[in-house]
Amino acid sequence: MTLREIYFTMVDPLAVSTSSMRSIPSATSDDEDTLDTSDAAEEKTRSGIQSIEVGFRLLDVLTSEPRAMMLRDLAQRAGMSPAKAHRYLVSFLRLGLASQDPVSGRYELGGFVLQMGLARLARVDGVRLARIALAELRDWLDQTVGIAVWGNQGPTVVHWMESSHPAKASLKLGDVMPLLSSATGLLFAAYLPRSKTQPMLDRELAAMKQTMADVEPLIADVREHGAARVEGMLLPTIHAFCTPVFDSTGELALGLIALGHEGTFDTRWGGEIDSALRECARSLSYELGYKAEER
Repeated sequence: MTLREIYFTMVDPLAVSTSSMRSIPSATSDDEDTLDTSDAAEEKTRSGIQSIEVGFRLLDVLTSEPRAMMLRDLAQRAGMSPAKAHRYLVSFLRLGLASQDPVSGRYELGGFVLQMGLARLARVDGVRLARIALAELRDWLDQTVGIAVWGNQGPTVVHWMESSHPAKASLKLGDVMPLLSSATGLLFAAYLPRSKTQPMLDRELAAMKQTMADVEPLIADVREHGAARVEGMLLPTIHAFCTPVFDSTGELALGLIALGHEGTFDTRWGGEIDSALRECARSLSYELGYKAEER
């Protein structure tokens, strides 16, 4: 079977052979019927191909299910009859989008899906995606926002966008944030392996004349809430959130920062700023290949 035949089989499993398709007459300026046909075709193109979207439900189920599935279960989860699901699966098998165990008959994602995923991950730049997302978030919240990653010296600010009423935080690109007195630092202390953060933790604890037992409750609070928050800890009257973005391995990729002045910054868990940061972080984590159940 040619690729063209495979394509039309996937688009419409009940379609007739492509050899029976008739060409569409050429449009002329005075042929209103032909113009109407062209307009209808253009509208159909804009609306997409429904059959592909229907078939995608099967791939979506296989993606969310950790084990290979029997046809009847897969069809039920996708909301279609087994016969209909089987027709789509035949094409998916040919294209490498699905595979079938020859013994059990169960279906699983195919090898081409893995190649697609790897290609996508290889092209993803988390900081670039975060910069685009934060531009919209800053305009909506009108709060100062930024991005931090783990650098050689610790949590490092790599992007910064100020609001219309900038917080006098005296932060700049390349600044390394303290682990125990900033929302950014606490986030990295909570989610990075202790082998990475311990040297920096030891230096800060020595300067503060404290022990790990003193700060473990702070770190545990970050894990409990799934984000870090400080209220005037690093700078008086300046409050901040830092929310984690995870990569395809479930590791912390970067932190999304929002900060502002007391009185204009909503510090509530579940408030406008916290909720907006979390939604942005969830979307970015998804783009980086993260699945929430991994943590």
